[in-house]
Amino acid sequence: MGNPIIAVAAALILMGTAGAAAAQSATGAADAARGKTVFTTVGCSSCHGTVGQGGVGPHLAPDPLPAEAIEGYIRNPGGSMPPYVASVLSDADIADIAAYLRTIPALPKTIAGLPD
Repeated sequence: MGNPIIAVAAALILMGTAGAAAAQSATGAADAARGKTVFTTVGCSSCHGTVGQGGVGPHLAPDPLPAEAIEGYIRNPGGSMPPYVASVLSDADIADIAAYLRTIPALPKTIAGLPD
């Protein structure tokens, strides 16, 4: 069985969820620095880790889902994640969070000086 988050993301993309993209195009480029602030202040990092590495919730970075899929899942999540309505987390906030997640680099496979 495949990753359920990827399946949900694919379904949302196919359904044409485009709010985050619309918000981004209406306000210009998404702001990754602001996205990091939003990610840490609204509670995302409590479950997904400070750099999206996962924890109670699944990992979100590196290689995050497309912004449209992130927005769709945030608005209508599965599992134990609560939904975030637009009055709590705007489309622009979500676009900024997606931009932040895209800036997170992959962790190194090994650390110099430590055994593999």
